[in-house]
Amino acid sequence: QAKDIPQLFPVGSEIVIQVVKDQIGTKGPRSTTNIALAGRFLVLMPFSGACGVSRKIEDPRERDRLKDILRNLTIPEGMGVIIRTAGEGKQARWFVRDLHVLLRRWQGIVEKINAPSPRPILLYQEPGLIERTVRDFLTEEVDRILVDNPADFASVQEAVAEISPRSRSRVALYEDPIPVFERYNIERQIEQLMSRRVPLPSGGEIVIDETEALTSIDVNTGGHRGAAKDGKDYIVHANLEAVSEAARQIRLRNLGGLIMIDTIDMKNPKDRKKVFDRMCDEMSIDRAKHQILPISQLGVLQMTRQRHTESATTTLYTRCPYCTGTGKVKNPRTVSVEIQRRLLSVIRKLRETYGPDRELEINIVLHPLNLDRIVTEDRDFFRDMMKSCKVKLGTKADGTYHVEAFKLLDSAGKELR
Repeated sequence: QAKDIPQLFPVGSEIVIQVVKDQIGTKGPRSTTNIALAGRFLVLMPFSGACGVSRKIEDPRERDRLKDILRNLTIPEGMGVIIRTAGEGKQARWFVRDLHVLLRRWQGIVEKINAPSPRPILLYQEPGLIERTVRDFLTEEVDRILVDNPADFASVQEAVAEISPRSRSRVALYEDPIPVFERYNIERQIEQLMSRRVPLPSGGEIVIDETEALTSIDVNTGGHRGAAKDGKDYIVHANLEAVSEAARQIRLRNLGGLIMIDTIDMKNPKDRKKVFDRMCDEMSIDRAKHQILPISQLGVLQMTRQRHTESATTTLYTRCPYCTGTGKVKNPRTVSVEIQRRLLSVIRKLRETYGPDRELEINIVLHPLNLDRIVTEDRDFFRDMMKSCKVKLGTKADGTYHVEAFKLLDSAGKELR
């Protein structure tokens, strides 16, 4: 229990923790004392004696085979090991090799722990992007790895040699004068990754919006060129395309938390089941934990996905300083109404100070876009205000002003509030 922590670990205690989740937005990082070191096929847990097999490996025979391999591994007492999904179908020698690598890594950490240090220190850090990519994504399905930097090429070969020496032949140095991203059309895919609207093969589109509470994905048929539009197959086909692309975008954009997909309404439960099964199949290759609920009668597919790091959009973009992240600003009509209310309030205060007979002068400084509204559509209202309130109004456009900002100044240039 959290309340027992002060008794178990008084102030000044030395503990070893692992950060398992980065800071996301206003939520701080998450840490644990259950240390876990990830390898290619195994996860070593130095402080846990439990051993097991990844839940994503579902075949009973394969699970039994892997459990037999676990029993034959020489695991130090008090330590635990979990076989990762990548270990499915691998021979025992791969796990023996991976275990030795992890034990050497842990020994290096132990040496740092035992070294005297008056302040907190970093004991171990996950490998860089190159090493993690090789460790987590180099599978039998990968035919070739292209690297356009000689130094990174050497790093990749070194990382591959540690995991699978025979796979070094699949690593090649890219020496074409055309940039590798341009050569394989990756730049365009990155641009599409940041687009709010993603086109579908048959002409429809999905619209992705990230909010604080959830991510919504709306399915639009648009110019869908599927089967006859008067048949049910047209709607089902559009939804099948949409959920396939939605699953791809969820992985590419690293979307997490609650995700809701608003599909096109389907009355037949079998059609909803077909689309739901397609979504489950597409997400089966996702490494992040997720849960998908069947499509409701309203046509909404709900799912949750584990969020370890910020989404690609949050990582690459920052909140707009102009609209503060809303994507909207007040229109000229709204700003004009605010100016009118502020004028009436200021005039009332000035009258209380200077009396009812003194003629007042107020200058309005505002964005040119809003000035156009005042001198055209709202011109009569401001003229009537000048007559009824005995006030002289002047206007001045300033392009450096925020489109929602304005100031009321007296004849001396002092701001009126």
